[in-house]
Amino acid sequence: MIRSVRAAGFAVAAFVIAASTAWSGPLQAVQGDTAPTAHYLAHAAAATEISDIGVNDAGETAQAPAAAAPDAIQVAHTGALADQMVALADLIIPHPRGLTELVSAYSGFATDDHEQDCLANAVYFEARGEPIEGQLAVAEVVLNRTQSGRYPSTICDVVTQPWQFSFVRDGIIPAADRGSESWRKAVAIARIAEAGATRLLPRDVLWYHADYVSPSWGRRLSRNTRIGLHIFYS
Repeated sequence: MIRSVRAAGFAVAAFVIAASTAWSGPLQAVQGDTAPTAHYLAHAAAATEISDIGVNDAGETAQAPAAAAPDAIQVAHTGALADQMVALADLIIPHPRGLTELVSAYSGFATDDHEQDCLANAVYFEARGEPIEGQLAVAEVVLNRTQSGRYPSTICDVVTQPWQFSFVRDGIIPAADRGSESWRKAVAIARIAEAGATRLLPRDVLWYHADYVSPSWGRRLSRNTRIGLHIFYS
């Protein structure tokens, strides 16, 4: 989803650049018979000699700079144009800054695939009453397990593993209320976690429990943090 949003931004940026060229704006590469020159973005990294600003070096007569090869000019211009397309795309695409804005941007009622659906279910059943930070932390624990080598390597296998998540019965995930706001938010959290748009926990945090229980295994682990009603361990 993030890739598709950014691709749309590039398309809009390309349209803006094309329109600017047609109206002889600052992006125009060629005017009349004048050879194209490098865009100003290519000048930022260029070294400035004393002679470049009209002052002679050690009393010598300033020499006119050698003409750049046409291919070099074209490469410089093309690279600068690509840089400006990226800059324009970044301006056009809204960039959510905080987790609340990310949730708003990526929320939805339909998951993108089966694995994301399992992750959204874990968030929904384990943490839908928690703050969004606590929901993201639960999603990160699931993803951390898939990469740990100590648990199954897929999200659905981690979520349905016996005796791990209390909402799962005999390997079956119950039906969530997919028309609810809680589900829409869970989908957003799953997407954010999978994309790595923001992170809260280290990758070695593999366990958590509610603060109103005290499992014996918690004493053998290193407590990392507490978010909402959940305590997280590595």
